[in-house]
Amino acid sequence: MASKNNLNLGKSQVLNYKIHNWSSYSSHYVPENIQTNCPKVLSSRWSSDSNCPTQFLTLRLEPCSIVDSITFGKYERTHVCNLRMFKIYGGLCEDNMVELLSSGLKNDSQAEVFQITHKVGKSPLPCRYIKIVPLMSWGTSFNFSIWFVEIHGYDDPDVVNPCLVKYNEYREKEAIRLCLKHFRQHNYSEAFETLQKKTKICLEHPMLTELHTRLVLQGDFDVCETIMEEASKSNLFKYYISKQEYLPEWNPISMLSSVEDDKRPGMRGGHQMCIDVVTETIYLYGGWDGSQDLADFWAYKVADGKWQCLSRNTTEQGGPSARSCHKMCLDPDRRQIFILGRYLESNVRNISPLKSDFYLYDIESNTWTLICDDTGSEGGPKLIFDHQMCLDIEKSTIYVFGGRILTSTASTEERQSEASFSGLFSYHIPTNTWKKLKDDSTGTTPPNEMKSRIGHSMLFHSKNHKLYIVAGQRSKDYLSDFFTYDVVTNEIDIISDGSKKDGTQMPAAGFTQRATIDPELNELHVLSGLSKDKDKREEDVKNSFWVYYIDQNRWSCVYKNDSTSPGKSNKPTIEPCPRYAHQLVYDYVHKRHYLFGGNPGKPNSLSPKIRLDDFWSLQLCRPSNASILRRCRYLIRKHKFHELASDNQVDALRYLQTELAETVNHKDEEETQEFQQLAASLFRNNEDIADHLLTVEKVNGHPHFTSRTQLFDDLVSFFPEDMSQPVGNLVDLIPV
Repeated sequence: MASKNNLNLGKSQVLNYKIHNWSSYSSHYVPENIQTNCPKVLSSRWSSDSNCPTQFLTLRLEPCSIVDSITFGKYERTHVCNLRMFKIYGGLCEDNMVELLSSGLKNDSQAEVFQITHKVGKSPLPCRYIKIVPLMSWGTSFNFSIWFVEIHGYDDPDVVNPCLVKYNEYREKEAIRLCLKHFRQHNYSEAFETLQKKTKICLEHPMLTELHTRLVLQGDFDVCETIMEEASKSNLFKYYISKQEYLPEWNPISMLSSVEDDKRPGMRGGHQMCIDVVTETIYLYGGWDGSQDLADFWAYKVADGKWQCLSRNTTEQGGPSARSCHKMCLDPDRRQIFILGRYLESNVRNISPLKSDFYLYDIESNTWTLICDDTGSEGGPKLIFDHQMCLDIEKSTIYVFGGRILTSTASTEERQSEASFSGLFSYHIPTNTWKKLKDDSTGTTPPNEMKSRIGHSMLFHSKNHKLYIVAGQRSKDYLSDFFTYDVVTNEIDIISDGSKKDGTQMPAAGFTQRATIDPELNELHVLSGLSKDKDKREEDVKNSFWVYYIDQNRWSCVYKNDSTSPGKSNKPTIEPCPRYAHQLVYDYVHKRHYLFGGNPGKPNSLSPKIRLDDFWSLQLCRPSNASILRRCRYLIRKHKFHELASDNQVDALRYLQTELAETVNHKDEEETQEFQQLAASLFRNNEDIADHLLTVEKVNGHPHFTSRTQLFDDLVSFFPEDMSQPVGNLVDLIPV
């Protein structure tokens, strides 16, 4: 029984509903007691005869209600027919419903509740019908089954009727706005003015009405540019910009000459980096150069653009020994860096027991401290490599998950546990105490358990207090699952199990991918590493960059590179060559990534153990406010050129070479080519001009009306939806 104080709806209750139909396209089985939750009865379910779309279950509510939530019951154990993906629609009639929810069920025995928050305007949507559309079952090629559904909401007329009135008012208003849009697009000015005067309903924001008048009716292009400038100053393009996909912009950070190689880190992979976003300083430690582990420690000041060697060998300053496949994290508040773990070759693991040292570096004093010579004996992880470590600054707590546990080769008994993996641990800095939060879960991962791995990514979200864990490798299995761990409630949420039938496009299974997080933008960034095909990894090293939008539960691939260009740092390129075992850090304040080194994966006959030493910055760019304004000016001036060209080619050429030319983005190949074609079209014969230029049109006696209306629609697309005319068109509502 959920309280809805913000809507003043009172308390929700279980709503009465009747099964209307399970698709008109398939046979089905409906048990007699269809509204009773019987988790132990296998036959107590709605079941389709196949998994082919389109199939759906329609629930008819009696009476019309406000739906608050939907609960799905399940069988007493996992089942292949459970709904892995589904959509839910609602509305007042079967032929006109809107999407209320897109989600999926976990394949377990626990009932799941989904909140329905859809509103029309500021009022909840009243529903007489709820339609559940299965999209995918958990078992490959299995039919869909729904075991039990319970709908909570409000059917009190005192609650529903006001919402129904507001919804009908909204629909009436939108119908009138569609009519107004249709009348204006066809220049039925008298009908438009009469309807608007009678209803007193505005089609759009006054700024856009002014733009339409100046552009379509008057052809005053200069004033139109002024209006777009005002929109830019008022930050009205912000919503449009936020909906655009990122474009990657790689920039090589200048390298010193070979004579000065000792003034920057050398070639390596399996190293570690962290960044202090307050001082804009990147720290780099250790790694493998192809022949040996390294113990050098570097700092890169972004403002100065220079590397500084803090130590050639940290062991000599009381710090960690040479190592690779370790992890480190930085506390920007206390100005401290923590280092844990390492990889050891089998021929040096003949000491029993192996110890896991844990170090702290104080940035202000430039000193190292050995916190503990063996975390395994203090309740923490044993000696591990290729694990993940991140910091909760607010709680002064470090989280360590996964990694392979190294064992001594001194005895046969210890060698048997070689393939063991470490679980999830926390380390509280102020009290110097370790705590095991989760053991490694083997086999099929049960609910609220975690399967450990190596080569994965783990990030801490400082606002929702969750760990985000992506991909990795376990023995010979490459994983591409994606889940969260709530450090407050200890709950695990599987976002995607990574199977091919998941229906979610996300980074492919692989190893050594690198991830960063932006808590302000609510985004995860993933740069892929080694292909999952280990046998062909020399040929399959590719890099792709993905963004996961947490609010939208959506992945987007913004960059791919499978170029075979050599990985030399002095080779002029516009993007880094593919690699793995690289390192990537992110300055979430200045929105910039930094990439260093790694293994190119391509054998070199002269240097088979080659590693990279190139250094790159990456910015994920969306159109700026200024670029949108420039684009608007270009569209307006291009249209003005078309109108000039249809009347006076000499004036059109002069305008093309001056006003229009200065708005062209010459870095955009498509726009540059379009501009060049405009110039060429002026020198063709009259028949060709008709093909390349907009002809003079007349709609109800108005020249250029249709083309100007199209330009207006193009400009309106940059404005927020709540300012603009309706997206749809009246004629599209007419059934065929």
